[in-house]
Amino acid sequence: MKNIFTLFLSVLASCSMMAGVSPSDKAILLNLYKSTNGQNWINKWNIGAPVATWYGVKLDGDKIIALDLQDNNLVGEFPSDIARLLDLQELNFHKNAICGKIPSSIKDLKNLKVLDLSFNKLSGSIPAEICEIEGLKNLELYMNGFTGELPLEIGKLKNLEALVIFNNQIEGKIPTSLYTIETLKTLLLNSNKFTGRLSIEVANLTNLENLSLFENNLEGQVPFDLEKLNNLKEMNISYNQFSGLTSRRLALLDTLNMTMVNDRGVAVLLDVAMDYERPLVSED
Repeated sequence: MKNIFTLFLSVLASCSMMAGVSPSDKAILLNLYKSTNGQNWINKWNIGAPVATWYGVKLDGDKIIALDLQDNNLVGEFPSDIARLLDLQELNFHKNAICGKIPSSIKDLKNLKVLDLSFNKLSGSIPAEICEIEGLKNLELYMNGFTGELPLEIGKLKNLEALVIFNNQIEGKIPTSLYTIETLKTLLLNSNKFTGRLSIEVANLTNLENLSLFENNLEGQVPFDLEKLNNLKEMNISYNQFSGLTSRRLALLDTLNMTMVNDRGVAVLLDVAMDYERPLVSED
């Protein structure tokens, strides 16, 4: 009897493993296929086959945990019902032609670790609701048409390792809460319209390896506190309106050796302080 019961449990587990995704989740995928012109995708779905065989769909049992459809000729508006795939850990639409706005319902994807919507035709502001996905590690929204300001609540993303939003039209000041994300390794805000000063609190980003603020409208003194970022390997903060002195170390670290745009629109190099061994000082 014990052997029969064990066999029954094994069969039951096997059937569970083979179970397909729920009808509602499958309907969401089918809507994605239809609304983004699936018939012209590079890698099409055979919608008559099991979902587990569909290109870019990754399952864990009967749960959809990843959609990786990068560079696959998706065309159309961002389908808002994607936010109902509550088990998603990765959503990657990199290099397609998705347009429209990111829906506020994106906040419902509480398990999301990777959100890559880069190199599309998205517009509008980056919704503050993204900041409610507190487990997010990679947020890549570069090469779109985003406007408005970076959400003030960005600091709620305490696990974020990469924030990559270059080549948009984002304006305003860098939110102070950003400097509290100690897990950040990559921060690429270049080619936007950021204004104001770079806070000395940037020194709190102790894990930062790559910093790019290139081609914005930032001004004031370049914080010497940047020298405290011992893990920093790449930096480009040129083509802003920073002024005053910079250190030799920072000038060498910067890709363009601190080339700034002055009030006449002329590219000039910042003066380098020659007392290389001086103690670190703040702009205050």
